[in-house]
Amino acid sequence: MSRRPLPFDGKLDRPVVLVGLMGAGKSTVGRRLARRLGLSFVDSDSEIEDAAGLSAGEVFRRFGERDFRDGERRVVARLATGPVRVIATGGGAFVNEHTRRLLNDKCITVWLDAPVDLLAERTARRPETRPMLADGSRAETLARLNEERRPAYAEAHIRVTSEGVPHQEVVERIVSAIDRHLREPK
Repeated sequence: MSRRPLPFDGKLDRPVVLVGLMGAGKSTVGRRLARRLGLSFVDSDSEIEDAAGLSAGEVFRRFGERDFRDGERRVVARLATGPVRVIATGGGAFVNEHTRRLLNDKCITVWLDAPVDLLAERTARRPETRPMLADGSRAETLARLNEERRPAYAEAHIRVTSEGVPHQEVVERIVSAIDRHLREPK
């Protein structure tokens, strides 16, 4: 697939934020999207790790989900009000109503949606980084999280499926969707 010029050159005036369940491809697609857009890329989990001096999974295990989510909210708020770039968030960040409102106000939000069986397959590759999947059936936990979080994810500006196609195709789908989003009357 050849790289076409960006249809919205010069019009992107806010960060692009990828949201969705773990395993949807936010970090992988995010890096490629950033290259395609000529922007920098940042992963909110990496920012949490830098701030804490621990892996995101270790912060989650050591301090619990509540403290992890509190730190995550602060990190995501800082990233959302920073320079124009591509941001990958943790799977639970967009579930918080305040964070969701902030991201939808300050950024272009893109929900990467994928079927649970694909998410289960992808998250099996690095289980140590997925503390919420440590106990019980990965597929069952992901199915439950999908059911719980879908209504929040559905509030993103853009929904792109990330199943069954190469990452670069997902990137091009996002680029096209951003172009359509920017052309919509405000």
